[in-house]
Amino acid sequence: MLSVGALRAHLLAARLAGPVATSRERSLRSYRLFAARDPRVLLGLDPERAWSERDVLGLMAERCGVSSDPGEVSGADVIDPERTLAALDVFAERLREAAADRVPVLFGTGHPGRLLGFYAALADALSSAGCLVLTPAQGRCIDITTRFGLRTYRLDYVRGVALMCEQPVSYAGSETGAHTHSPLPVRVALDGLVEAGGPLPGLVVGDHGWVCGAGQLGFEAIGLADTDDPALFVGEAEGRVSVAVPLDDGVRSAYYLPLTRYVLNRACLSQ
Repeated sequence: MLSVGALRAHLLAARLAGPVATSRERSLRSYRLFAARDPRVLLGLDPERAWSERDVLGLMAERCGVSSDPGEVSGADVIDPERTLAALDVFAERLREAAADRVPVLFGTGHPGRLLGFYAALADALSSAGCLVLTPAQGRCIDITTRFGLRTYRLDYVRGVALMCEQPVSYAGSETGAHTHSPLPVRVALDGLVEAGGPLPGLVVGDHGWVCGAGQLGFEAIGLADTDDPALFVGEAEGRVSVAVPLDDGVRSAYYLPLTRYVLNRACLSQ
């Protein structure tokens, strides 16, 4: 069993928390764009209230531990590991409840190269506990606007986790699938469930648009978020995201293995 102290040390050593790779400049830019309701950072969320840049910064300081000083504009951003640990405990508790109730669960990630293994282990454990892991609309093509223009992606599933890819590929490695913030994939997946007349998810687990897009549509959603992803934390503050775990979502995939063990243990799920 991984102790809290050991996980805290790992979070800092792997730069999942503490000073992280996400720069202060990048985070502040995201807060400005969120305040301007730029869809690139809203991730499918439609905020109920007006959020100023200072409001967003204050919330991120509260939920993540970033500096609340607007005059601090450079350097590495910081995540408080205590906040990460506290959020992971709530995240694990929600998984435990989902397993106990055997609710259908939908997993999806916009960070497949980094986080696929983390979510896949959770999906395997929930499936073993009797939950139906949903895989709707597999193979559906979706046009997503990127910084390179409009791109067509395909909705695919690997070990029960949804991701987007540009063409059929092998998922033997860890650096696979497309990085996307779009909420369109979760909307297409949920529409696919409705079209098929199948069960709807009692819980959506993931990141980026998968969490915010599902939460906006009224589905319970939990996930991971970096300091430049304020939408998940705003969604949590407004009650449309159940849990947002602050951590760097772009480190090496192997660095998430201790988090996997910790969450599964806390959730009382088999590994």
